[in-house]
Amino acid sequence: MVSIDRRTLIVGSALSALAAPALITRAAFAQAETSMDINHAMPPETNRFQLGDFEVVVIKDGARVSDKPGETFGTDQKPETVSALLTQNFLPADKFVNGFSPVLINTGKDVILFDTGMGEQGRPNGMGRLSEGMMAAGYSPEDVTIVVLTHMHGDHIGGLMEKGKPAFTKARYIAGQREYDFWTDPARAGTPAEAGQKGVLANVKPLAEKTTFLSDQGGDVVSGIRGEAAFGHSPGHMIFHVESKGKRLLLTADTANHFVLSLQRPDWEVKFDMDKANAAATRKRVFDMAATERVAFLGYHMPFPSVGYVEKLDTGYRFVPKSYQFDL
Repeated sequence: MVSIDRRTLIVGSALSALAAPALITRAAFAQAETSMDINHAMPPETNRFQLGDFEVVVIKDGARVSDKPGETFGTDQKPETVSALLTQNFLPADKFVNGFSPVLINTGKDVILFDTGMGEQGRPNGMGRLSEGMMAAGYSPEDVTIVVLTHMHGDHIGGLMEKGKPAFTKARYIAGQREYDFWTDPARAGTPAEAGQKGVLANVKPLAEKTTFLSDQGGDVVSGIRGEAAFGHSPGHMIFHVESKGKRLLLTADTANHFVLSLQRPDWEVKFDMDKANAAATRKRVFDMAATERVAFLGYHMPFPSVGYVEKLDTGYRFVPKSYQFDL
């Protein structure tokens, strides 16, 4: 039998020459090939870069087109005000695209996955492609040793389970205690949070015995990766500071959900922010820090590959996508 080097993974007609730490067998190759949705000719987009001694791989779990941006962003503004800002930034006034970008960080000792995408529920709409993207990048779900949940909205926890079983069979988990307590509280029944609670009970609660819960003071995931409270979008939403050999990256999760509407106008209310005032205050605190310290950030819903910088403006921040900063 001829083994297939994980540096060269062929799925259909796609050829990827991507570095990875181990070999995959013919069976693993077949798994990657058959996991491809028949409607997808190519694997999901991935982006790989080095952060000191850490390898970072961003994976596009999918993207969704939605109508009427003003019903999601700037809900406290006039619709024409939201439309005008989009037009000013060369974007359509009547639609927006929301991407979903889990990230793998290989420290050399651990392979850490931050958030898990839509999972099975997203596949009918072209999402839920995390595991497929991991295979294209040279990793498998079995390689993941730690799964970190920034918060417990459905697009972040949907990939935890596959056919009712844990998708990452060798992983332990890290999540915020406040977030978990909120979603598992029986008081959520009969409230607008009940639908989200059902997802947590199905996907997160079965893993509780393997989960380390971080307090409101945050804490270390591993050496070089530290969690920090960033509440507002959800009750226990957290961000993560990543540093290796003096190189830094801030994982901001859903602190900002649109690279124009949430960053250029951080005060504007967002439909999915559960505590809107606190979410706005958190946005300003986090991105003031990112701008002042000129640290790169990775936002779960930023334009793929979801990494960039922010420059302070009078009204908020300007998003500057990464280019070759991490390649030199």
